[in-house]
Amino acid sequence: MSKYQRDVEALLPLIGGRENIQAVSHCMTRMRFVLADPNKADVDEIEKIPAVKGTFTQAGQFQVIIGNDVAVFYKEFTAYAGVEGVSKDAVKAAAKSNQSLIQRAVGTLGEIFAPIIPALICGGLILGFRNIIGEINFFADGTMSLADTSQFWAGVYSFLWLIGEAIFHMLPVGICWSISKKMGTTQILGIILGLTLVSPQLLNGFSVATATEIPVWDFGFAQVQMIGYQGQVIAAMMAGFVLVYLEKGLKKLCPEVISMIVVPFFSLVPAVIIAHTIVGPIGWAIGDAIASVVYAGLTSSVRWLFAAVFGLFYAPIVMTGLHHMTNAIDTQLVNLYGGTILWPMIALSNIAQGSAVLGMAVLQKKNERAQQVNIPACISCYLGVTEPALFGVNMKYGFPLVCGMIGSGLAAVISIVTGSEAYSIGVGGLPGILSIKPQFYLTFLLAMAVAIVVPFVLTLIVGKRKLDAAALGTDQTAAPVPVQEMPAEACHELKAPLSGHIIPMEQIPDQVFSQGVLGQGVGIEPTGNVVVAPADATVSTVIEDSKHACGLLLDNGVELLIHVGMDTVTMGGDGFQLHVKEGDRVHTGDKLITFDPEKIKAAGHPTTTAFVITEPGSAHFNFHTGLDAQAGQTAIITME
Repeated sequence: MSKYQRDVEALLPLIGGRENIQAVSHCMTRMRFVLADPNKADVDEIEKIPAVKGTFTQAGQFQVIIGNDVAVFYKEFTAYAGVEGVSKDAVKAAAKSNQSLIQRAVGTLGEIFAPIIPALICGGLILGFRNIIGEINFFADGTMSLADTSQFWAGVYSFLWLIGEAIFHMLPVGICWSISKKMGTTQILGIILGLTLVSPQLLNGFSVATATEIPVWDFGFAQVQMIGYQGQVIAAMMAGFVLVYLEKGLKKLCPEVISMIVVPFFSLVPAVIIAHTIVGPIGWAIGDAIASVVYAGLTSSVRWLFAAVFGLFYAPIVMTGLHHMTNAIDTQLVNLYGGTILWPMIALSNIAQGSAVLGMAVLQKKNERAQQVNIPACISCYLGVTEPALFGVNMKYGFPLVCGMIGSGLAAVISIVTGSEAYSIGVGGLPGILSIKPQFYLTFLLAMAVAIVVPFVLTLIVGKRKLDAAALGTDQTAAPVPVQEMPAEACHELKAPLSGHIIPMEQIPDQVFSQGVLGQGVGIEPTGNVVVAPADATVSTVIEDSKHACGLLLDNGVELLIHVGMDTVTMGGDGFQLHVKEGDRVHTGDKLITFDPEKIKAAGHPTTTAFVITEPGSAHFNFHTGLDAQAGQTAIITME
């Protein structure tokens, strides 16, 4: 009998049988199924199977968590079920059939904007700094700005617009590039298409409304207006997809020997023509219409209701990934109206969720393990990164999430009723005030105060009633044993497998790792790019095609998993180099994996690396977090 025969035989009918499996693959820890009818999967019974550590559904894939032995389980399952495994890309493509049109559209939108968001945030801060330097009259009885009183600051004010213009006016270049990258076509053609939309030969799109005469290309039988699409989002996206599908179609039809000549020319030239004659004007009109509808709702007589609903539900929207659509709306509002009244509510929602975590930190002040999660999550939330707070604290307990939502809704109403407006997208937390227009500083500060105080107070009140002393860790017996360095003769040490900042497991942005489904461990926010052996061990598991993870077996029977980045299996090994194979003997500090952090970020994945003890044996572990570690040198786990 094979190792997992009983478990495999049990899983097949519980998943709906062979006929319910559209595609199946696996990563380092999970079986990934695309099911014809996901409702046929009996989740409760599947999770009772001994080899199964948990299940969840994500992006149309039903994932069954097995652990380090998933490759063995996968091989036995596919043989028993009589199905063939497919590549990760094939599973991902098949999974889209289980997603609604809206889910697929939002997912695509998120992947397009993910690489651009850092630039948009930078641009928002730059506009905020220019606002402080040149727009606020601090001097001469309120008649002169800092730039008016100093040639140096006048120069800074002027210089910063070089960057601001590149980000916001030339945005179509970034959008067309990102679409080409996401769709797997030639990225330089996307960049060139974007440049043709913002060329200085064209009338600047921001000047169209005041222009007395619009230049044209005169072809004799027809004329085409020479209008630029500076700052336009929808038009640039439509043009980008025209180029992508032209290139993909031509690659299928064109013989490979002349493909290099024919495909770029007959993709780019028609795409530019279509962009300026058809999809550009249509996209401009659609973008303006969407922005106008949202703006009308935000300025109508019932704007308070719109704000209350948006503020209340924005945090849950973030957890579904649907929040990416607001980036396009915000950008369009900025281009059409010179600012956005939507983005301030987003910043307030982040602040409110951070304040709920702050309340939990006070409630759990004697629980050292909880504080290792609460305090960093609160800080990151106040700085605009909400995932650690949402997944690591607020959703875990439930009531802090609701308290944050209530505070966010109230703050959003204040923001909208007072007309608080931002120059652009900025840092979505306390520093967000730098992007707010100066005339709204006081009103936004009032909304911020509500977003801070209300969730904090509500969390304290509800928490004291809802959680008992043991759950909160408010007594010494409930608190975990403090982490202590053990003497060398009494324990073994696991060195950091990667240079970086060590974070508690609960802050890893993946529910399988953060909830300890695969075992206890830590996360690493990397500063290096080389993964090394944390101890003398035997390589037990690697995945040759994706190269993103490695399993190790220590001499005492303890099994470890090092997983570089989150969901990086979908990258198919791009940006990863594997230096070992199964069965290799490695020593502390030996090189295991080299990776490119920038490629991981560009693909839209967190670089957070999970270091997990998947099989602890009889050992007891202490985890050392909150420190900066050097690969192969700093002890981050001590083992008795």
